[in-house]
Amino acid sequence: MPEVLNDTALDQLFRTARTQNDFQDRALEAGQLRALYDLLKWGPTSANMSPARFVFVQSPEAKQKLKPALSEGNLAKTLAAPVTVIVAHDEDFHDKLPYLFPHVDAKAWFDGPRENRREAAFRNGTLQGAYLILAARSLGLDAGPMSGFNNAKVDEAFFAGTAIKSNFLVNLGYGDPAGLFPRSPRLSFDEAARIE
Repeated sequence: MPEVLNDTALDQLFRTARTQNDFQDRALEAGQLRALYDLLKWGPTSANMSPARFVFVQSPEAKQKLKPALSEGNLAKTLAAPVTVIVAHDEDFHDKLPYLFPHVDAKAWFDGPRENRREAAFRNGTLQGAYLILAARSLGLDAGPMSGFNNAKVDEAFFAGTAIKSNFLVNLGYGDPAGLFPRSPRLSFDEAARIE
């Protein structure tokens, strides 16, 4: 049986982890990004559909391609971040189900109009985006997930002619504590949950 993680690990993943706004001027290597994906891919999705698609925007050219889609409040920090991940989902994810979920004909569950797959792709792709944040933290990286961009512009710049749609962005790197806001409160168990 798995053991409970120690307090250091729990702090790194949740309790003291923070959403970063500023990052140190330290580049990330392709090997780190591959290790990140190779960890997050093991998170569960419905029927192992794995609809998330990730673009690791790192080069100056790719950053300039992303720039027109960014809101003013996210512009400077995103262009300065070592890497910005476009977390997206493939609305034609079902084409890979014969490989990903071979025990039954799961592809048939999602055949037909694309709008019938949209909700499943969005939900499970969002889960995978959350796994990306936790995987980054577990590998000693910091993350700054955000909305505040024009999805249609991102889709046109990075996914034109495909069934892939952007969901949210995550800036990655080594955080600069000087850019942190004071920690915001969280709801208590009784405010957010109940046991029935």
